[in-house]
Amino acid sequence: MTKFGLAQPVRRVEDPRLLKGAGSYTDDMSLPGQLIGVVLRSPHAAARIVSIDTDAAKSVPGVHGVYTIADLDADGIGGLPCAALVKNKDGSDCANPGHPVLARGFVRHTGDPVAFIVADSTAIARDAAELIVIDYDTLPASTDLAAGLDAGAALVWPELGSNQVFDWEIGQKDKTEELFAQAAHVTRLTIVNNRIVVASMEARAALAQFEGGRFTLRTNTQGGWLLKNILGDAVFKMDKEAFRIITPDVGGGFGMKLFVYAEHVLCCYAARKLGRPVKWASERAEAFLSDTHGRDNITLGELAMDTNGRFLALRTRNVANMGAYLSTFAPYIPTGAGTGVLASVYGFQAIYANVIGVFTNTVPVDAYRGAGRPESNYLVERLIDAAAREIGVDRVELRRRNMVKPEAMPHKTPVGKLYDSGDFSIVLDAALAKMDWAGFESRRAEAASRGKRRGIGLAYYLEATGGAPTERAEIRFAEDGYVDVYVGTQSTGQGHETAYVQLTVDQLGVDGDRVRIHQGDTDTIPTGGGTGGARSLYSEGQAILATAATVIEKGREAASDVLEAAKADIVFEGGTFSIVGTDRGIDIVALAVGQRARAAKGEDVVTLDAAEIAEIKSHTFPNGCHIAEVEVDPDTGEIAVKRYVVMDDVGRAVNPMIVRGQVHGGVAQGLGQALLERTHYDADSGQLLAGSFMDYALPRADDFPDIEVDFVEVPCLSNPLGVKGAGEAGAVGSPPALINAVVDALAPLGVTHVDMPATSESVWQALAKAAESRDD
Repeated sequence: MTKFGLAQPVRRVEDPRLLKGAGSYTDDMSLPGQLIGVVLRSPHAAARIVSIDTDAAKSVPGVHGVYTIADLDADGIGGLPCAALVKNKDGSDCANPGHPVLARGFVRHTGDPVAFIVADSTAIARDAAELIVIDYDTLPASTDLAAGLDAGAALVWPELGSNQVFDWEIGQKDKTEELFAQAAHVTRLTIVNNRIVVASMEARAALAQFEGGRFTLRTNTQGGWLLKNILGDAVFKMDKEAFRIITPDVGGGFGMKLFVYAEHVLCCYAARKLGRPVKWASERAEAFLSDTHGRDNITLGELAMDTNGRFLALRTRNVANMGAYLSTFAPYIPTGAGTGVLASVYGFQAIYANVIGVFTNTVPVDAYRGAGRPESNYLVERLIDAAAREIGVDRVELRRRNMVKPEAMPHKTPVGKLYDSGDFSIVLDAALAKMDWAGFESRRAEAASRGKRRGIGLAYYLEATGGAPTERAEIRFAEDGYVDVYVGTQSTGQGHETAYVQLTVDQLGVDGDRVRIHQGDTDTIPTGGGTGGARSLYSEGQAILATAATVIEKGREAASDVLEAAKADIVFEGGTFSIVGTDRGIDIVALAVGQRARAAKGEDVVTLDAAEIAEIKSHTFPNGCHIAEVEVDPDTGEIAVKRYVVMDDVGRAVNPMIVRGQVHGGVAQGLGQALLERTHYDADSGQLLAGSFMDYALPRADDFPDIEVDFVEVPCLSNPLGVKGAGEAGAVGSPPALINAVVDALAPLGVTHVDMPATSESVWQALAKAAESRDD
C-alpha cells in the first residue's frame, strides 16, 4: 500500500482482519446483563386478530416482558414511516395506510410481527412465545401480483377499497402517442421481473441499550443516520440526538439493510422499559419472512420504430408489487429510480411510463441491488432483441444504430437525465471482440453436433447512481502518528476502506499503512449519506478530496510558521511541505503532530485536522456491455453458462481489482435471478413455499464460468475523480444478457420468449409447448 496510489490493483486492506476472524459483526456483540428478544410472527397471510392472551407467557420464569401493539400504543410509539411517497398522475396522494411495528387488529402477510418476547435466553423466549394464545379469524389472501387489481381480488387493506397504492406517470404522453401513430413498426413484450429474497450472508441483528436518557443501537445497516432520524422523529417522537447508531462490520446489504425495521424499534423500546440491553438476531428462515424482498414487477413494454429501424418512442406500463406495507423507499424504486434509466444509451425522441403500485399479502418489497434500474434495463434489452427478430435486423446493428453518439454529450434524455459522458459504441465493440462474437456460429454448430442448443445474448446497460445530495469526510492526525479518516458511507463488504486509503495516500502522500478509516458511529461522525445507489466512491471521494485540500491549505500556513517562510513560498508535494527552491521542508505527519503538541501547550497555532461536506451536484451513469453464451439441453431444459464477458465503463477505476470483484458479485446475483431464484407463494394459503435454502436456489460457484471483466474508461466529467460507480452494475446487465442468450438458443425450436427464472423445468415446458404447436 505504501507505494501505490490511484488506479492500482491494491489488495484490500480490510481482508487480513476479516479473513483471520477479527471482524466484529452485530451478532458477535454482547453487553453485560443483556436480554434476548424473540419475535412471534403470524402464521397466516391475512387474518383478523380476535384476541391475544399473553398471561401464560409472562409467567414463564426468565421472561421479563411480552409486548404487543397495545403496549406500544400506550407508550406513544409510532409506526414505521415510508420516506418516499409518490403522487398519483392526477396529483392526489398515494395510499399510505401505515405500517405498525406490531400487528394492529389484522395480520397482512405470513411473518407479520405480532408480539415481542424478552427473556434471559433465546430458548426461554421461544418457549414463552409458544404459550401466547392468539385467536385468528383467517381471511382470503391476495398474493398474486397479476391478479391483485382484479375486481374480485381479496383486499389487503379493505378500508382503501382497492389494492392499488398509486398510479404514477412520467414522460411526454402526447408526443409518445404521436410517434407511435407514425411508427412503421411497434414491438410489444410483457415480461416478469421475478421476486427476490435478498439472502445476505449476514442476517439482520440489533442490540439496544438505554442509559442516561439516550439509546445506543448496535445494528448492521448501510448507514445509521437514516435510522437515527426516523427513530427519533417518527417512531419515538423525541430528539434524534437521543439516538446513537453504531454499525460494526456488515456482511452484505444489497439495499435491504438500508431500512428501518420493526426489530430496531422493539429492541430500543424493550431496553428502555426494562433498563437492560436487549438483543435480537434473525435466523435464516425468519429472514425469508421479515427482510424486505426485491424486484417483483410485471411490465408491458412497447417500442416504436421508423422504416430504418430508428427508435422513435418507448411506452411502458409497469405493475409493481409493494407487499403488504410500504417499506422505507418502496414507492420510489419502480417510479423515480427505475424509470430514470428507461432511455438507456439510446436516442429515443419520447418516453412515457406508467407505474402502478399494488398491495399484496406478501413481505414488503423495496430496493435490491440496482433498485429499479435492473428492471428497466431488462425490459429495454429484451424489447430490442424481440424487435430485431421481428424486423429482420441484426441485434447488434439495431443497438449500434440507435446509440447516443459521444459527440452528442452532454445528452438529456426524455425523462430528464443528463449524461455527461459516454462512448457506447466503443464499449460495445470491445465486448464483441473479447467474446469473439463473429465466430459464434461455429460454436453453435459444434454444440448442435453434440445435441445441444447454443445461444449468445448481449445486453447494453446504463445505470444511474443515486443517494444523498451531500457527503462528509474528516481527517485527523492522531498522536500515534496515524492519519484517521472519518467517512459518512458504510461498507458492507465492497472494499471501501482500501479505496479511501488509496485516495488519502494520493492526496496527502502519507504511508498507506498509517491510514485508518472510521465509519459507522453517528456520534463520532455527525452526518452521512450511507451507502446505496453505488454512490460511495463518487460522493465520499469528493468529500475526501475537499477535506484533503483543506488539510493542505492549513498545512501550508502551519509550515510557513515552522519553516519561517512566507506562505506563498510553501509548496506541498509527496507528503512534504517545503520552501520553493530549497531543500528545507517538513513531513506532513510530523508537522501535524508538532502543531497538535504546540496547541496542547496553549499556543495559538494552526492545526491540520479538517472536516468538509461536499455537495453532490450530479449523479453518474456507469454503463457497459454484458455478453453471455449458453448451452441448453433440449431433452431436460438444463442451461449451462459456457462463457460470460463484461466490458464496463465505470469512469476511472481507482482500484481495478476491487471493481472486478464488485462486478463479479453483481453478475452472480443477476444470473441467480435469471436462472434459479423463484420466490413462490401458495395461492390459497398465502404461505411462502420457497421459505428456506431447501426450496430457494441461490447460485453456486459451479453454476458459472469465470466472469471476464475488462474496462473502457471514459472519465466522468461531473466529479473531480472521473469515477462513475460500480457497485450495482453487474446486477443490472446480467439478467437480460443471459435470457437473451437462452432465447437465442431456443428460437430455432420455436421458443421466442422465456421469463425469469429460466429453470430447467420452465425451459423444458416451453420447448414441449413449442413442439406441440409445430405438430398442430
